[in-house]
Amino acid sequence: MKNESKEFVPLPGSEQVGISPKKEGAEKVRRVLGIDPGLANTGFGIVDFCQGRYRMVSYGCINTKADQPHGERLLTIYNRLRAVIDEFQPDEAGMETLYFARNVSSAMGVAEARGVVTLCLAQYNIKLGEYTPNQIKQAVTGTAAADKELVERYVKILLGLKTEPKPDHAADALAGAITHLHFGGAL
Repeated sequence: MKNESKEFVPLPGSEQVGISPKKEGAEKVRRVLGIDPGLANTGFGIVDFCQGRYRMVSYGCINTKADQPHGERLLTIYNRLRAVIDEFQPDEAGMETLYFARNVSSAMGVAEARGVVTLCLAQYNIKLGEYTPNQIKQAVTGTAAADKELVERYVKILLGLKTEPKPDHAADALAGAITHLHFGGAL
């Protein structure tokens, strides 16, 4: 999904009365690429931040099929991520750290996808912040005990969306971008 609006429209009731608005372009817009890596589904989300406000730019999911050769799947992730970076030109990126999973084979696929993403970002000289699942939940919802549905709801609220972003991999990527902005991009 892509947001065609370039404006940061204030929420109703948040207008500052009696203060002259800043000149356009006076404050830099930070554009962050959030990534939720996975071999079958790599979610991505682009979020702009300016004047204390978030704005969703785009989100989606890079999908590969289990019957594709393994190297082809990794190459698909790499090439499609490059296309996203070329189109949206993010300045920074945020991604979830790898956590231990019960299924070793799926953890290996996630680790390989993370490696491809990290390589791609390094080639574009995009600084990467990495965050634990609990840091992402805490930054987006205020509690590290949040479930996926609560994270999706808060992403919807924080970005002013009409519905929760789908698929969940894209919502997780948007949460990663928000978390990176929340932590001030401290790398």
